[in-house]
Amino acid sequence: MKLICYLSNGYPTIDESIRLAKVYGDAGCDVIEVDFPSRDPYLEGELISSRMKEALKTCADFEKYMDAIKIMKKQNSNTKILLLAYDNTIKDIGEDRFISFCQKENLLDMIYVGEDQDLQGRLMEAGLKISCYVEFRLPEEQIEAAKNSNGFVYLQAVAEDGKINPKFPKLGDCVTYLKEQGITREIYAGVGIRGENEIKMAKDAGCDGVFVGSTILKLWDNEAKLTEKIKELKDATI
Repeated sequence: MKLICYLSNGYPTIDESIRLAKVYGDAGCDVIEVDFPSRDPYLEGELISSRMKEALKTCADFEKYMDAIKIMKKQNSNTKILLLAYDNTIKDIGEDRFISFCQKENLLDMIYVGEDQDLQGRLMEAGLKISCYVEFRLPEEQIEAAKNSNGFVYLQAVAEDGKINPKFPKLGDCVTYLKEQGITREIYAGVGIRGENEIKMAKDAGCDGVFVGSTILKLWDNEAKLTEKIKELKDATI
């Protein structure tokens, strides 16, 4: 099972992000989720949204963020880079420029955040593989969207209070149902994955990977502890 760790691109600086990406890869992270900071990160919690805002205060030149991602990819040849971008950020970069960058660098897997479905469709037409988020309660419209997408399924790992479909009360039930609906692409669990216990739960449920965010992000300024934690989390996936 893959370990996917979140990296705030540009926080505290772009150079520090490049260095941290190497730490992630050397510690055993399988996939690094690298964001493009957004001026309106409306779906993010306080930790990530504040980092995006600070990053843009330090550097608002998206060419430098793209250059940083190129370096991260080169320095971590055995670690996959997964992009996260809001629709407003793609428009700030320029749609054609963004697509060209992804195609040229072979960075085709991404998490797209936004309400602009036309833009999402054009990204898919250009060959980008767009993930689809599915809540733990398995809303039918989200399952249909997952069927029509071309990227992995990002499945909520831990239900919010009371938001459980009684037909599928456990994560394993959710994974099984998605597969029964004909979804053959990877199913990665995220939101609520904090440590080894949740990773074991996702592994037992049949997930193909797990997203870890705040647990890793909070250790950015302590390389020894960061490395140790990533190794512990990776061991839990095996």
